[in-house]
Amino acid sequence: MKKYLLLPLLAASLALAACGKPADDSKKLVVAATAVPHAEILAVVKPILEKEGLTLDVRVFNDYVQPNDQLVQKQVDVNYFQTEPYLDAYNRDRKTDLVKVIGVHIEPFGAYSRRFKSLDALPNGADVVIPNDPSNNSRALILLHKAGVITLKDPTNALATQRDIIANPKQLKFRELDSAMLPRVLDQVDLALINTNYALDAGLNPTEDALAIESKDSPYVNFLVARPDNKDDARVQQLAKALTGPEVKAFIAEKYKGAVLPAF
Repeated sequence: MKKYLLLPLLAASLALAACGKPADDSKKLVVAATAVPHAEILAVVKPILEKEGLTLDVRVFNDYVQPNDQLVQKQVDVNYFQTEPYLDAYNRDRKTDLVKVIGVHIEPFGAYSRRFKSLDALPNGADVVIPNDPSNNSRALILLHKAGVITLKDPTNALATQRDIIANPKQLKFRELDSAMLPRVLDQVDLALINTNYALDAGLNPTEDALAIESKDSPYVNFLVARPDNKDDARVQQLAKALTGPEVKAFIAEKYKGAVLPAF
């Protein structure tokens, strides 16, 4: 008899738990991020937000596609890993409408080599690897243009491609790879153009190891990104405020020593 009495009680408990779920979700924010420095910076604000009643669920990715795909599919609430040119290219190619919330930091992009001490030392026909996504591909070429290694038709074009190279005196041979792969092949090539987050993750020090690096006025700010339907959500704005607070600025300065710069 007692068994039968327990069944309705159990069903009622489950129903109450289900009813309570939206309240719990309203105090949680799911964030997609790459490991370095984004997830490390989120770890700084996580306890700050917990004191304010908001729990961050940080999901770390090692590529640049899934964080946006999952945001579009509403599997995460926001993401933090990308620059505006990359976001623009993603929206254009996928016909999506993800939006910037706030700029947090800059990662000066660098050129690295295990074989040579300077770009001048690169031999004719050197094997050079660059990112294969449109935004970072262009960023690599623009950096090489500014370093005097190649000449682009329009170095202000944020989506320049190899077709826009009008002079290549050393006859560099370019190959395009996924950004996450670039540090892994550094020992096998003459030069690799690597995003700072992947460089740091691979143990490189951009301010010391890069043969060429973007200046501090780089326009490639990393943004917190949301969907149009939730960009004004109070939880998203709470995270945006924390990411641009004094604690984050102090952490960036102490942890990365110029390899990452605050954008606020």
